[in-house]
Amino acid sequence: MLTKISCKTILATALASITLSSAYAVVPFTATYSFNLDNKASGTAVRKLSRQGNQWVYNFDARVPVIATASEKSVFSLSNHQVVSQHYQRQYKILVHNQQTSLDFNNASKSIQVKRDQKSSQLPWQAGVLDDLNVEIQLREDLKKGGLKSTYLIADQKDITPRQFVNEGSVKVNTPNGSYDAVKVRINHQKKDKSTVFWLAPSLDYLPVKVTHNDDGSVYTLNLTNYKPS
Repeated sequence: MLTKISCKTILATALASITLSSAYAVVPFTATYSFNLDNKASGTAVRKLSRQGNQWVYNFDARVPVIATASEKSVFSLSNHQVVSQHYQRQYKILVHNQQTSLDFNNASKSIQVKRDQKSSQLPWQAGVLDDLNVEIQLREDLKKGGLKSTYLIADQKDITPRQFVNEGSVKVNTPNGSYDAVKVRINHQKKDKSTVFWLAPSLDYLPVKVTHNDDGSVYTLNLTNYKPS
């Protein structure tokens, strides 16, 4: 899987693992994916994690040409391997329909400010609360430390809800970027007609190398096409 990466990059990655991985399960990276929806529409997606001091920025962008675009951004810090949420925003556009959502996590005032399009609201504060994007970073941290928590608190525009991520064991998964030994993690949704599965590769610090999501019979799939540590 590393045949396309130069020896210089491999050396840089090894050095980064010495200086960063001892502290965190994740290092800055850019990962690209192929995207498929119901075998009818295809596109691309990018995950990018960057770091400035103790502040991290995680971006996810997906695009199906002409039809739709979607983007998410999470700003957070890490304290003793725990993600500390600061800001989250999401935007998607499907044809002429556009929606924007943002959450601001204020630890000092113990509040979460929510804005959806032009409407504002507030959620009650709960310690350890995550957003829909940085929970992935928390999962990676926990897996590297030895195991997942029983539940994770996730904030969205409506509420804060506990969510279960179940480790279903190790499997081998094939992607356009190669074959990986991966940990299969399934989200236990409250809706029976909704399911999400992540395949996380330990060799890439538990980066998702494949994701499938089924919502009432509509299925999208992400497959890793390229990975580059920053």
